[in-house]
Amino acid sequence: MMKKMIALLLMTGLVMGLSACTNSENTGTKKQADQTGRKLSEQQTEDDAEFTIGVCQLVQHEDLDAATEGFRDAVKDRMGDKVSIQVQNAQSDSNTCSVIVNSFVSNDVDLIMANGTPALQAAAAGTDTIPILGTCVTDYALALDLKEFDGTVGGNISGTSDVSPLDQQADMIKELFPDEKKIGVLYCSAEINAKSQVEEISKYLEGMGYQCQEYTFSDSNDLAAVVTKAAKESDVIYTPTDNTVGANTGIIKNICLDTKVPVFTGSETICRGCGVATLCLDAYDLGYETGQMAADILEGKEDISTMPIQNAPKFTKKYNSEMCQTLNVKIPDDYIAIEN
Repeated sequence: MMKKMIALLLMTGLVMGLSACTNSENTGTKKQADQTGRKLSEQQTEDDAEFTIGVCQLVQHEDLDAATEGFRDAVKDRMGDKVSIQVQNAQSDSNTCSVIVNSFVSNDVDLIMANGTPALQAAAAGTDTIPILGTCVTDYALALDLKEFDGTVGGNISGTSDVSPLDQQADMIKELFPDEKKIGVLYCSAEINAKSQVEEISKYLEGMGYQCQEYTFSDSNDLAAVVTKAAKESDVIYTPTDNTVGANTGIIKNICLDTKVPVFTGSETICRGCGVATLCLDAYDLGYETGQMAADILEGKEDISTMPIQNAPKFTKKYNSEMCQTLNVKIPDDYIAIEN
C-alpha cells in the first residue's frame, strides 16, 4: 500500500512539473517569439538557397572585414536569396584556414572565397574542383608557387589583388622627399607578399637615386628593436602592405615620431596608424569586384579557369594630417586626408 502511495505522489509531481514547464513556455515574451520566428525564417531562406559560398577570412582586420562586406553586398545585389554565404574567421592561424576550407569542401559548397594569402593557400590545397576566388592577396604567383604566370592562374582559381602600383608609390616618395637619400624598407620576414613588394619598389627607388636598406623582423616581439635601428639609419621608412605591420602600427608610430623619421606605407590602414602618406585602394571596392566575379561564375557567365586576376578599380593618394603636421611634411593639393 505504501509503495502505491509513493508511486502516486511521484506521478502527481511529474504531471505538475510538466504543466509548469508548459505554462512557462506559453508565458514567454512576444519579443522572444519574434526572434525565434525570425531565426527560423532566416534558416528557411538559407535552406532554400540554390548556391552556397564559404568565406574563409584570415583574421579580423579593417581591410579584410571591408573586403568581406563588399563581397557579400555584390553577391546579394546580383543574386539575392539564391545564395547563402557562410563566413568563418581563422583568427590569423593558417592551420585554422585549412580546417575551415576542409569543412567547406565536406559540405560541398559551390564556391570558396579566400580572404588573405594563407586562406588562398589553404583553399588551393583543399580542393581542385570547387571554384576559389581570392581577395586581399598581393601576389598570386608567389602565393601559389607558380613558375609561369601571365595574369591568369587557371584551373579552379582566380580573384583580385590588393597591391597598389609600386612604380606610382615610388613616384610619390620622390615627390614628397626629393632631397632625402636613404630609404629604410621595413617588413615582416614571414609575409611572403611583403617581400615581393619590397624587391620591386626597391628597383624603382634605386633607379631614382635612393639607397635602399632592408630591415626585417620575424614577429611583433622584435619589431621595436628593428624599427629603432631603421629610424636611426634612414631618412625615410617605407613599409609595404603587411598584416603584421598593420597590427602593430602603434610601436612604429611612437619610435618614428620620437626620431622625426616619416613613414610612407603601402596601405591606408597602416598609414592611418603610423604613416604620412600612401597610395591606397578601397578594400570594400576590391571585395565588391570579387563578389561580381563570384556571381558571374555561379550564373554560368564566366569560366573561372580563364578569368584573369583583377586589380582594384581605382587608387587614391592619401595622407595622415596629424603625422604630416607633426613631422612637417608638405602635402600636394591632389592628396586626400585620411579620415580617422
